[in-house]
Amino acid sequence: TDLRPLDILAEVVPANGVGRTMRVFQVQGVRGFQLTASRPRALSFPASRLFIHCDRFPEEFSIIVTLRVLNVPAKRNEYLFTLMAEESHNVLVGLRYAPNKLHFLFWSQEHSNGWQTRVTFRNVSLSDNQWHTLVLAVSGQSFSLTVDCNVPSDVMVETPFPTSLSVKRASFYLGNRRRRKGLFTGLLRQLVLLPGADATPRICTSMNFKVTTLSVPVILHDLPVKPASNEVLKYPYETDMKVTLGSRPPCTKHDKAQFWFNASQRGLYLCNGSAWISMLEAKKRLDYVEEYQNLVTNSETMGLEVFTIPKVGLFAATANRYTPPGSAIYKWTDGKFVPYQNIPTYQAQSWKYFTIGKKIFLAVANFEQNDRGQEYSVIYKWSRRKEKFITYQRITTHSARDWEAFVIEGEAFLAVVNHREGNNHNIDSVIYRWNPRTGLFETNQTIPTSGAYDWEFFTIGPYSFLAVANTFNGTSTKIYSHIYIWLSGSFQLFQSILTFGAADWEVFHIGDRVFLAVANSHSYDSGTSVPSNFYAINSSIYELNVTAQMFVKFQDLLTYSALDWEFFSVGDDSFLVVANSFDGFTFSVDSIIYRWQGYEGFVAVHHLPTVGCRDWEAFNTTEGSYLLYSSAKEPLSKVLKLKTT
Repeated sequence: TDLRPLDILAEVVPANGVGRTMRVFQVQGVRGFQLTASRPRALSFPASRLFIHCDRFPEEFSIIVTLRVLNVPAKRNEYLFTLMAEESHNVLVGLRYAPNKLHFLFWSQEHSNGWQTRVTFRNVSLSDNQWHTLVLAVSGQSFSLTVDCNVPSDVMVETPFPTSLSVKRASFYLGNRRRRKGLFTGLLRQLVLLPGADATPRICTSMNFKVTTLSVPVILHDLPVKPASNEVLKYPYETDMKVTLGSRPPCTKHDKAQFWFNASQRGLYLCNGSAWISMLEAKKRLDYVEEYQNLVTNSETMGLEVFTIPKVGLFAATANRYTPPGSAIYKWTDGKFVPYQNIPTYQAQSWKYFTIGKKIFLAVANFEQNDRGQEYSVIYKWSRRKEKFITYQRITTHSARDWEAFVIEGEAFLAVVNHREGNNHNIDSVIYRWNPRTGLFETNQTIPTSGAYDWEFFTIGPYSFLAVANTFNGTSTKIYSHIYIWLSGSFQLFQSILTFGAADWEVFHIGDRVFLAVANSHSYDSGTSVPSNFYAINSSIYELNVTAQMFVKFQDLLTYSALDWEFFSVGDDSFLVVANSFDGFTFSVDSIIYRWQGYEGFVAVHHLPTVGCRDWEAFNTTEGSYLLYSSAKEPLSKVLKLKTT
C-alpha cells in the first residue's frame, strides 16, 4: 500500500450529499458529522474500496481522528469505527471511547488463540465540549496516542499488531460495531488511516492543533461551497445551538455561540466568548414611576454621585449640609442602599468619582471652612486593602460647588468651581492637571467665573469642551455662562449663552444630534423692578448647529428654580428629568420627567412630588432602572423605580 491518507469518513458520505444517516453541524466555527442509529449498516462500506491492491491491513499505520465528544455515561462505550468480517461478530480493528479512556481493539489469530486484544489509554479526557484531534500510531508491540499534539502516551503490550491481517470480505463501520448499541453520539470531522508511518509530524504543524486536518470530506470544508446564483447551498448544515433559560448564565469561551433567553425581559442573547450580545430584545417603554426606597441621610443633601467600583459593587455618595456627622457613602446591598462609610465634610455640595489608571478617586466640594478656619476640598482614594476611601490630597478652594474630571489626549484633569470668596462672586475657578511623577494634581489653568455652580465636560468628534454655569455676579443672575474649547494646550472661549442663575449644564446625544440643557434657578437684577416671580422661569435646551459651529436654542421649558437636569434612556426612548426646587411659595413642588418626541421636542409625561429637589441621578442594576433624588430641605432622599412594559 502506498502512503497516501485513506479517508474512512469520506467513503461513507453519499455522492449527492448527506442522507438520513448523518447530519452536518457547525460548532465553534468547525463542521462535523452527527451519526444516526436507525441503520448502522448504512454507515459502512467494503474494505476493498480502500485496499485496492492488497487485502491485508497495514502492519504499521496511524489513525487520525478529529472529534467533539458529548458527555458519555460512566459505564458506556462508544465506537468511533470498527472493521468487521461479514461472517463474524468479531472486531478485526476498532477504536472506542469510554469516559476518560480510549480503547484500541484488534484481532490476532496467531498470537491470541482467536481472542481480541485491547490496548487502553487512560486519562484521556475529551468530554469538555471542545474539538480534539487524536493520532494513534501503531507499530508491532508499540502503541502511541497523541492528543492535540501534546506529549504522547505510549503503551507496550505482549501481543503485537498482526503482520498479516486479512480484510477480505470485511467492511468498515462508522461510529458503530454493526449494531445500534455503542453508537458514537458526538461529532466526527476527520477519520483517516495513514499506512506505514507515524502521522504526528504531519499533523502537528498547525497552530490550531485541535482541528488540524490531514484529509476532510469536501462537505466539511470550513468555507461553504457558494451557490452559482440564488440557489440554496449545495451542502447545507446546522449549528449546535443551546438556549439557556432563567437568570443570566456565565459567558466564557466555552459558551461561545450559545444562546440565553431572558424571559423577564423577553430578550434573546448570544455569547461571543466574553459577553452576551443582544440578538432580539423586546424594547422597554416607561410606564410609570413608583417610590422604591426612602433613604434617610445625615442631613439635607446638596448633591449625589452614583458609581460602580469594579468587583466591589454599586455605591451612592451624598453631599450633606452639616458636620457632624458629615457626608455618607451607601452601598447597594440586596436591592437597597445601606450605609457604608461616613466622611467628614463641611457643607458639602457635590461628589465626583473618577479613575486614573487603576487608581480610584472620589472628590468632594466643600462650601465652608473647617473647625480651624481652613477652607479646602478633598480628594479621597479607594483603599483596596481597607475597602474604604481614605484622604489623598487637599486642595484650597473657595466655597466650592462642583468638581469635574476628564481626560484630554491621555492626560487627566480635575476642574473645581469656586463660587465666591467672601462676598466676591467674581473669582477664578481652577483646572488642575494630574502629575504622574508626583502623583498629585497641580494647577494648570484658571478661568474667571461669576458665582459659578457647575462644570460640564464633553467631547464632539476630536474636540473637547468645558461649559461653566455662572449664577450670580454680585448684582444680577442675568449673566452669560460660557463654553470653552480645548486648543493648543488650554481652554479658550468658544461661545457665551445668556442664562438666569444657571445651576447646571447637561450634555446629551440623541442619534447624531448633540444637545446642551441649562437649568436656570432664578431671575434677579438689583437694578430692575422686582418680577412677579423670581423662580418661575424658562430653562433652555440648545442644539449644536454644525454649520454655524455654535449651540442654538432648541426649546424652552418652564421650570421652578431648576437646579439640575438628568438625561436617561429606557429602551429606545430618551428622557430628561428636571430638579424643580422652589416655586416662590413652597419647596413642595413637582419635578417633571420629559420624553423626547422628535419634532415636538421634549414633552412632560410624569410629575413627581419632591421637596426642595436638588439633584437627580439615574442608574441601572440587574433588577431594573432607577432614579435617585436628593432634597436640600429635608434629610431624606428617595429611590424611585422605573416600571416598564
